Amino acid sequence: MNTIVKNLSDTKVELTITLGKEELDAAEKVALSKLAKTVKVPGFRKGHVPPSVAAKNVDPEMLSQQTLEDALSKAVAQAYMDKGIQALDRPAVEIKKFVPGQELEFTAEAEILPTVTLGEYKKLKVEEEKITVAAKDVTEVIDRMRAGMGEKKAVERAAKDGDEVKIDFVGKKDDVAFDGGTGTDYDLTLGSNSFIPGFEEGIVGKKAGETFDLDLKFPDTYHVADLKGADVVFTTTLKEVKEIVKPEVDDDFASKVGPFKTVDEMKTDIKRELTQQKEREAKEKLKDSLVKQLVEVSKVPVPEILLNDQTESIERDMTQNLMYQGITLDQYLENKGFESKEKWLKTEVHEAAEKRVQAGLALAELSKVEKIEATSAELEEHVNMYKQQYANNPQMVAQFDQPEARRDIANRLLTEKTVERLVELNTKK
Repeated sequence: MNTIVKNLSDTKVELTITLGKEELDAAEKVALSKLAKTVKVPGFRKGHVPPSVAAKNVDPEMLSQQTLEDALSKAVAQAYMDKGIQALDRPAVEIKKFVPGQELEFTAEAEILPTVTLGEYKKLKVEEEKITVAAKDVTEVIDRMRAGMGEKKAVERAAKDGDEVKIDFVGKKDDVAFDGGTGTDYDLTLGSNSFIPGFEEGIVGKKAGETFDLDLKFPDTYHVADLKGADVVFTTTLKEVKEIVKPEVDDDFASKVGPFKTVDEMKTDIKRELTQQKEREAKEKLKDSLVKQLVEVSKVPVPEILLNDQTESIERDMTQNLMYQGITLDQYLENKGFESKEKWLKTEVHEAAEKRVQAGLALAELSKVEKIEATSAELEEHVNMYKQQYANNPQMVAQFDQPEARRDIANRLLTEKTVERLVELNTKK
């Protein structure tokens, strides 16, 4: 077998493969073995006809076609393997010349895993965020806990910030009620900024039993296209005003919210938790920044097939996430101002998909260069961790023993270790 490699681009290759008599004879033997199982010959049971006998009884054209298919299948796989080229899809074959029993010449074109050239990945720009937790941060957490434990008491006075009110409302644009603008017995904490600017402020000062109109304007950045910057009127009835009496911050309060004996212990624990949270967030931001820079300093060609796969994945995930929010993809696109789904795919999704593919390829190459591996012990540890998380779901637990699931976990583990190595290389003193 003779193979000539022609690079059509950074992500596509064409192999010209030529087979001689020896390879075709071997392919014919394989073809005869297959056909012998189906040919009918007097004196032999079906499926037990010797190849030598089958050769005299099979249709020559059928034998030639089967020989061709077997020769192509074996030669394509062998040629790509011999040349160390990883095809990302099934090669497109075009026969150039076929003389049965003598010669076969064909081309096999496919997208391939590209060569990634890493840049100076040990000299990336590191901006480590300074972690600070102010006293007000701790106070905000305590205030939320106090609100959650607060006692609600109905009052007859006018509503003020911090109160919980029960309201009915109908929002209209040009005297027509719009979707999502109506509520009945809606509980709202004033000052929570749950509604558009002016709504909660308009309730402050009103008493239970009052009905009033709130003339408001939706923000120009509102997510519903038809309501962006729109003038609307909310006819609102204030049905009940409740004052939230928050508990005092004392040692008794501290003992109720956690295993604390004093307020100081509680504050120290809250500060520790907030510090750890900010440290985790800062590290994730650093990881994202370094991976982005790794791609920027490297040459990472993007195969079309991988780009398409990621595009479909993003669209699928987006559709599912929107479904959980009660929104269709079409509604989302309209609210975001996209002319069509195709426009969205070609702009926002295409860019995101390309970044994902490049990040994946760059990290895969880095793992090879740095000789990073996910050991069997590490894989088992992660598989068991996932099993524990879903211990109450036997079907999900069983899935983690499937080869595909284990490969996916191994790949994610390898990626995590590679990113950690990238951080280490650029932060070591």
